[in-house]
Amino acid sequence: MSGVLSSATKTPVQLAALIVGAVFLLIGILGFIPGITTNYGQMQFAGHESGAMLLGLFQVSVLHNIIHLVFGVAGVLLARTWAGARWFLLIGGIIYLVLWLYGLFVPHGHPANFVPFNTADNWLHLVLGVVMIALGAMATRARLQHRLDTH
Repeated sequence: MSGVLSSATKTPVQLAALIVGAVFLLIGILGFIPGITTNYGQMQFAGHESGAMLLGLFQVSVLHNIIHLVFGVAGVLLARTWAGARWFLLIGGIIYLVLWLYGLFVPHGHPANFVPFNTADNWLHLVLGVVMIALGAMATRARLQHRLDTH
């Protein structure tokens, strides 16, 4: 595990993926802590009926928290290589933009809102998608520029 956390050998894209992954792990854990997640007793496994709110703002369910944990583990593991980190950020960013669109078009009380999402989640998904894609793209550009400069 020390290799994953060593910043001396990590490229900027790997560090970005590691940080993003760690944040997702933290959010997934916090979603299961009463007090940090309000209305904890109203948490459902899935579905828009879940009344639990992470930080009193973001609607969560057991499934939503598990998705954050899995996404976090993926980020930490994929941060071990430059290519893995890049793909995590780019594909993960696209996934979050798709989730943002899904949240915009599926009414909050509709059974298709199975994760669940609310308005705060939707806007956070937009920001996450844009930031992750930007991090992946900037790191790719920096690596390509470095290759051009050394040849």
